Amino acid sequence: MTDQIPYLSSLLDNDFYKITMQQGVVKLFPHSMARYEFINRGKHEFPEGFAEILRKAVDRMSELRLSVEEKTYLASACPYLEPTYLDFLQGYRYNPEEVRIEQNGTDLRVSIEGYWYRTILWEVPLMALISELYYYVKGAEPVSPEQVNAINKEKIEKYGKLGVTIAEFGTRRRHSYHVHSKVVKALSEFGTGTFVGTSNVHFAMINNTKPIGTHAHEWFMFHAAKYGFKMSNLLGLEHWSAVYRGDLGIALADTYTTEIFFEQFDKKFSKLFDGVRHDSGDPVEFAEKTINHYKKMGIDPLSKTIIFSDALNYDKVERIATFCKGKIGMSFGIGTNFTNDVGLKPLNIVIKMTEALPENQTWVPVVKLSDETGKHTGDLKMIHLAKEILGLE
Repeated sequence: MTDQIPYLSSLLDNDFYKITMQQGVVKLFPHSMARYEFINRGKHEFPEGFAEILRKAVDRMSELRLSVEEKTYLASACPYLEPTYLDFLQGYRYNPEEVRIEQNGTDLRVSIEGYWYRTILWEVPLMALISELYYYVKGAEPVSPEQVNAINKEKIEKYGKLGVTIAEFGTRRRHSYHVHSKVVKALSEFGTGTFVGTSNVHFAMINNTKPIGTHAHEWFMFHAAKYGFKMSNLLGLEHWSAVYRGDLGIALADTYTTEIFFEQFDKKFSKLFDGVRHDSGDPVEFAEKTINHYKKMGIDPLSKTIIFSDALNYDKVERIATFCKGKIGMSFGIGTNFTNDVGLKPLNIVIKMTEALPENQTWVPVVKLSDETGKHTGDLKMIHLAKEILGLE
C-alpha cells in the first residue's frame, strides 16, 4: 500500500518564493525558529486513516535530494542564488520529525516546528500532499489527461486574446502532481507570448520556463515578531533589498493592509522595486491605490507592474485588465483555477506561520492583517494589538 501512495519526487517541487526566502533566512536569521499550523478553511472532512497515509508520504520526503542537474539549473536560471546557498540546499534534507500530524474523527491537525531556515520549505509541498492524498483516499478521479490539456489550452489562448501575461501559481492546492504536470505542459505549449512561467521550480526546470516568485507574508510576519509591527514592512523590504540587490523586485503589499504598506513604501523603495503583488481585497481598488501612490512619488505607473494573484479566473482578470490597461503594468498569477479545475471541488486549505522565535527572544504569536478581514490569521489578541499599534482600530 505504501508504494502506491502519491509522494513527492523532487526537492524542487515547491514554490520559488520558498527558495528565495530560505536564502534570505539562512543569511540573516539562521538562529530563529518558527511554528506553522494547518488551517482547514473549507471545513473538509478527512477520511478515516488519512493521518497515517499522510504520515507515510511525509516520511518519504526525507529521501529527497537536490540533484547535480537541479543545482546546475538553479545556478544558471537564478544567478542571484549564491554558490554557498546552493551548496547548503544540496545538503538539505527534510526532517519529518519537524511535522506533527493528528486526526480526531474527520478533523485533521498538522503543525510544524523547528529552525525557520529549515521549516520554511514544508508549507507548500505539505499542502500539495494533503490535497492530492484527499482525492486519492476518496477515489475521486479527475477528468482525463486529454481533457486537462484541452481545458488549459482553451484558457491560455483566451487569455492571449485578452493581451495579458499569465503565470501558474497552483502548487499548494493542486489536484495531483500528474494533473499539475499536464497543466504546465499545456500552458507552455499553447501559451507562447502569454504564459511567462510557473511558481513551481521543478516544473519550470522540466518545461524550460521561468521560475516566478519573491517573498510571502511570513517574511513580514517574522519581521513584526522581531522588530515590531510598525517596522515590519520597512525592515522586511530593507533586508530583502540587502540580500537581492535589486533582483526579485516585486513587493507583497498586504501583510498589514495595503494602506499601512504604502505609508512605508517611500520613494526609495518605490523606485527600487519593480512593482507590487496583490493578494487580497478588491483588485481594482488596489490598482487605483497603487497608481495614485506612484504618481504621488513622481514615478510613471507604466514603468511599474502589479502582479495580481488572488483567486483569479477569466472574468476577474478581464475586469482588472480593462481597468489597468494604459495606466500601469500588470501580470497575473493563477493557481487553483489551473491546477485543480478537473471536475472536483478544490480544497480550501492553508498552512500559516503562527509563532516566531527570533534569536535571543521568546516565542511571539504572528498575525496577518489582510485587506480582506475574513483572511486575517493568527492569535485574536495579537490581531487586536496589531490593529491598535498600526492605528487600524
